[in-house]
Amino acid sequence: MTRFDTLAVHAGRDDLTALGVHALPIDLSTTNPLPSIGLGGDSYESMATGGRPTDGGLVYQRLWNPTVARFEEGLATLERTESAVAFSTGMAALSGALLAAVAEHGSGRHVVAVRPVYGGTDHLLASGTLGVETTFCAAGEVAGAIRPDTVLVVLETPANPTLELVDIKAVTTAAGDVPVLVDNTFATPVLQNPAALGAALVLHSATKYLGGHGDAMGGIVACDERWAQALRRVRAVTGGLLHPMGAYLLHRGLATLPLRMRAQQEAAGKVAGWLSDQCGVGEVYFPGLPECDPQQIVGRQMRGPGAMVAFSIEGGYAAAARFTEAVTLFTHAVSLGGVDSLVQHPAALTHRPVANEAKPHDDVLRLSIGLEDPEDLCADLARAFAAAR
Repeated sequence: MTRFDTLAVHAGRDDLTALGVHALPIDLSTTNPLPSIGLGGDSYESMATGGRPTDGGLVYQRLWNPTVARFEEGLATLERTESAVAFSTGMAALSGALLAAVAEHGSGRHVVAVRPVYGGTDHLLASGTLGVETTFCAAGEVAGAIRPDTVLVVLETPANPTLELVDIKAVTTAAGDVPVLVDNTFATPVLQNPAALGAALVLHSATKYLGGHGDAMGGIVACDERWAQALRRVRAVTGGLLHPMGAYLLHRGLATLPLRMRAQQEAAGKVAGWLSDQCGVGEVYFPGLPECDPQQIVGRQMRGPGAMVAFSIEGGYAAAARFTEAVTLFTHAVSLGGVDSLVQHPAALTHRPVANEAKPHDDVLRLSIGLEDPEDLCADLARAFAAAR
């Protein structure tokens, strides 16, 4: 069996030798020549209904693009699924999954969501924007929350922003026949493969760790081919296809994903340990700390704790504001998963639209640990703590 690091470098590149190229090619064509009306029409019909191109060609970029398809193949390989479908952003991918789940069910519009989740996910589900009704619950309450019209269970683990861990197998078992979507953005396929634990859909904001350099947006859902067809149907009619340039950058990022993830995870462990010893810190949230993993998810479900850290700062919002203004090596910015370290205040930013009962506390700050030397990162945090006081 080919090992993960080798797959990360080679997945989705099987056709390059036949094309006579070594680097990933970028196909920017928005339209494609048709061999004939009949063949072109047949291919259009296939792709518009969720299938693949036929002898009639690719027709139009909204339906299919080979650069995007290579990225999809690469991620599906790493997630150990049959297929994957890429969208323009992570939220577009989530929207596509919700619409596909409703269409697949036929009559239901109810969703069960395990809190906490990313603020954009929470807001989309709570607002009913796509016509779904959502019941929010804890992981242990999923079975009781499911109804005959439930089309999907949504969870995220580690969860944004305070890294709570969810036993995926327990939730998929509790969900029964209801498909489960797992947001795997924080763990990445380096550390966790939800499909192997029963998840039907594995969502990534590819903007984050998959790309890894903060210069390409995208979302992707790994799944079996039946779900992929449903997702491609939604993508074709809503126009949510990932741009080929973004697909190229995200696919290129897969090659270094294992190396980046492990190095960032190691640094995150050192930063979390340092934070645990600091005056002015309340709680430290990091799955590598025993108190943050009472179910021993790490080592059983996850192959490591990841590279995200959160903590509460004494002095509340005012101290948090001073802290974020004082960092110099960390960048005060939203997003995560890049090669440089970021700090943000979730309650004021990514989780601002979340209902008060589910919103992170005002004293919580979230760190995305990059590839800098952890001693330099801790020194920067020490200066910020001094300013916060």
